[in-house]
This record gives sequence, C-alpha cells and structure tokens, in this order.
Amino acid sequence: MAHIQPFKALRPDPQHAARVASRPYDVMSREEAKEEAMGNPNSFLHITRSEIDLPTEVDVHNDKVYHTARENLKAFISRGVLFKEAKPCYYIYELQMNGRSQTGIVCVSAVSDYENDIIKKHEFTRPEKENDRIKHIVTTGAQTGNVFLAYRPVTAIDAFIEKWKASRSPVYNFVANDCISHTIWVVNTDKAVEEITGLFANEVPATYIADGHHRAASAAKSRLMFKGRWEQKAQWFLTTLFPSNQLSILDYNRVVKDLNGLSHEDFFRRLAEFFEIELAGNDPIKPAQLHEFGMYIDGNWYMLSSRPGTYSDDPIGVLDVSILQNHVLDHILGIKDPRTDKRIDFVGGIRGLAELSQRVDSGDMRVAFSLYPVTIEQLFDIADSGNVMPPKSTWFEPKLRDGLLTHIVASY
Repeated sequence: MAHIQPFKALRPDPQHAARVASRPYDVMSREEAKEEAMGNPNSFLHITRSEIDLPTEVDVHNDKVYHTARENLKAFISRGVLFKEAKPCYYIYELQMNGRSQTGIVCVSAVSDYENDIIKKHEFTRPEKENDRIKHIVTTGAQTGNVFLAYRPVTAIDAFIEKWKASRSPVYNFVANDCISHTIWVVNTDKAVEEITGLFANEVPATYIADGHHRAASAAKSRLMFKGRWEQKAQWFLTTLFPSNQLSILDYNRVVKDLNGLSHEDFFRRLAEFFEIELAGNDPIKPAQLHEFGMYIDGNWYMLSSRPGTYSDDPIGVLDVSILQNHVLDHILGIKDPRTDKRIDFVGGIRGLAELSQRVDSGDMRVAFSLYPVTIEQLFDIADSGNVMPPKSTWFEPKLRDGLLTHIVASY
C-alpha cells in the first residue's frame, strides 16, 4: 500500500504565486536560470538555483551556494512572499498544456516506501547530483523539489478529485510564460484528508517515479542527517501523484561530440550492420513507431530502421534507448556509460528536433539521434521487473513548478 500524509506546505501568498513559481531546478543551465530570474526578486530560482546570486566564478557546489539558498528562503518568508499552512493539508494540482490536462495529489510520501520498493524506480542516480540536493535539503531545511509519481488509475480517487474541484475555488490559477496553466486547490477538511489517505492506502499498491529519481534519493539519504525534533519530518518527502492514464511522455534524444575516430564512411558502414538507412534530406525525422530512429549528421537527416535481431522481447532489450545504447553509442561510438561520459548529451523532446540539428550545425556536436518515446506501460513493466532503463529515457511534460508547495523539514 502507498503511505502518504498531508503536510503544512510553505507556499506563496496568492498575489505572488505566478512570480514565485519557477521551472524545476534541473531542466536549465546556470545561465538560463539567471536569465529567467532576472528582474524578479520573488522567483523561487533564488532558492533552488541560488548560484545565480553569486559571482560566476563561485562553483555551483560551493558551500556559499547552499547558505545563500538558506538565507534567500528566510528572506522570502520574512517579506511575506511565502507562508506556512496552519494545518496539514493535501493539495490538488492541475496542469494544462496544449489542450490536455492532468491532475494529481500533492502530499508527502514515506521514505520507507522508497526504500522498500513500494515506490518503484526505473533509473540509476548519479552521486554528484544526489550530493547537490542532499546539501540543499540539509542546509535549507526544506525539500523544494517535487518528486513526480505515477499510479495505475483508481476510479474512486478520480471521483474525489473531480468532486472537490467542482465544489471549491482554487488558491492559485495562472498561466506561466511557457503557456502551461497551473491550478491548485487546498484539501483541508478532516474528513477529506482522511478519505484521501485511506484511498491510497487501500487502492494503490505501488507508485512509480516518473520524474525525480535524484530528488527522491536525496530526500531518503538526507533524513539520516536530521536528528531530534526534525527526525520524524525527514521520514517523509514531497511528492505529487498522478494517474498514469493522464500522463504524456516525450522523446528524450541524444547528441554525440565525435565519431570515435571513425570516418563518415566507416561510421555508416558499421551502422548498416544494425539498421536500414534511408536519406531523408533536410526535414527532421520524428520516429512514428518503435524501432525507428532519426539521425542528423553533416547537414542531412536519415531514417534508421532496426534490423531483425537488434532487440529482444525482454522489458529492457525491447526499448529503443537500449537498441541505440547497445549497438550505436557503446558498440560503435565507444560510450560505455552514458551517465558519466562527457562525449554525450541529452535533449528533452520539449526543446524540439531543431535543437538537435542546431547542436550539430554549430560544431558543438557531431551527430544527433531522435527516438520514439518510451510508453508509460513500458516504464511500469521495467520498474515491476526490478530492472532499470538506460539514463535519460523518459521526459515528462508538463512539469510541476517549484516554489508553489514546499515541504519544510527543519527550521534553523
């Protein structure tokens, strides 16, 4: 069963919500974060990416960064930009993008569920990214990053959410500068809170990390650093739970710096062992089905179609990210560990295929690959089997905004 609780969220005064809300800390570079927060002293990026308030020569992992985040958080509270809820509540969070909506429950989930595989994972994490958020959580005393969880749909939960939305006014309702709308309702009656807790305990045997493996791992590990009066709060971490039938996964594409010493001709000759190759010209290739890939190199797009025998029927082997990793990135280009190899980068589908050709045409990268998105059922199958996907396999949109609901673990 899924163990969740209501919590006293630290959240914006409604008049400040739209300017506080920021994109997740890990979807932008330092320069992009600084530009986005420019001229907006209420942007939550001053807390999640506090290096933007320090000289560029200060390393992003310097202790000054985390202490600045703590001081900025305290300043937001003292200025009345943020306040703490009077009683533990659940929150209903609806996102709308391109005419499609998804609605979830914001709560705190049990770290023990994460450790006992009731919250299921499908990716490995990187120690340096974990350590960054552990330091951020411990120094600020706050979990600012929301972990996006999915669950198989439950009719009674859907009915509760729709009934509450129809009978109450939202506390926040705005459209962000990326044209995604964010609407939040507070669930604060004892009866409703008890109903939600019971529904998840009785009807949801497991949840699945869709987005936020590093945030979840960091919350779990940071709890060991909280002692005394804060120890109990650290047993819980900030999550939003969405039914899987409302979710959309975008493609997560790859760009590579070089051809591993191969000539253009040798690279194509080796590719032909695993794929049928068709020249497509200048038009970007967005794969229309599994086992098709787009490739951009030397000013042209190509369609790659997997040959028989390049994939298996097991949950991992059938994935296009596995086919590309095993036969191209590893076997041909020598990228053994894409989590650590500096020759590869990953481009979320929200940036569009033009980003791939731009990275290659600029000379920054040598070749780009576009992939067909992983499905939510593939994700569930892999997590249930105890396996993990290759890194950067899924890109979910729309994304939750940071700053609207924060879990305070400790006050200093």
